[in-house]
Amino acid sequence: MQCASVNLHDRRDAKGQPAAKTLSEKVTDAAYGYQLGPVLFKPTLTVVPQTFRTTRQGALAYFVGGDSDYPGDKEFALKGWRQCEIRNAAIFIIDNTATTMGNVMITDKNGKMVTVDKTWEFYKGKDGKLRIILHHSSLPCKPAP
Repeated sequence: MQCASVNLHDRRDAKGQPAAKTLSEKVTDAAYGYQLGPVLFKPTLTVVPQTFRTTRQGALAYFVGGDSDYPGDKEFALKGWRQCEIRNAAIFIIDNTATTMGNVMITDKNGKMVTVDKTWEFYKGKDGKLRIILHHSSLPCKPAP
């Protein structure tokens, strides 16, 4: 699977930040359910006081930066990721929702792999499209020495 962030990074490098933001808006609108209401989004590298991104604006700031309301964001999707692999531990489907839990392994342009724990919940709307309504990701906990 190719991460959307691979395309975003390439778009920014080729056409600049505004083009990357435009593409990120399209990807976010297609993948996430912000048009349905608040999305329960806890990105991997956010911190207090802006840990949760329940709005489209907050999600876009996390992915591509450039928003003065979120000055701590570091353009996660533009870091040069080159590969993405998802391994689900389990998938739970009920009615028009599906919840997945597992890992995402992302590889940067230097070949370094980072593993992230993730939980996603998808909602299938009346339009038949699946959109993420819950996205929690975090770095795995390591035991104390």
